[in-house]
Amino acid sequence: MMNLFVRDAFEAFVLALPATEIVRQWGDASVGKVGGKIFAIFGGDDTAPRLSFKCSDMAFELLPELDDIVPAPYLARAKWVAAGPGAPLGAEELAAYLTEAHRLVAGKLTARQKANLGLGDYLATR
Repeated sequence: MMNLFVRDAFEAFVLALPATEIVRQWGDASVGKVGGKIFAIFGGDDTAPRLSFKCSDMAFELLPELDDIVPAPYLARAKWVAAGPGAPLGAEELAAYLTEAHRLVAGKLTARQKANLGLGDYLATR
């Protein structure tokens, strides 16, 4: 499994999810979007990376109790966390959280957007 705290690996993983794009904004952040909505952000650089992502209500309560994970600045009210490389999450766990962030955000798109992006069957199997 790849190290998602490396920008190229993060971008490759995000782009492998259905109907996603990477946009560079806010300086040099890599922003993962589905249907124009943000679900994950790689901030900082490869020497001091920070991954921010949308999460479920339960994950939002539990994850900040772990080392190097905090409620994401500016996005915490929408249930986002920010994790650094010191977080005790393995690559597979982090990939699962990013995949869930994608599902949560894609699930809130309109039926028309989901159909246009070909997400209907994908979301039905998740």
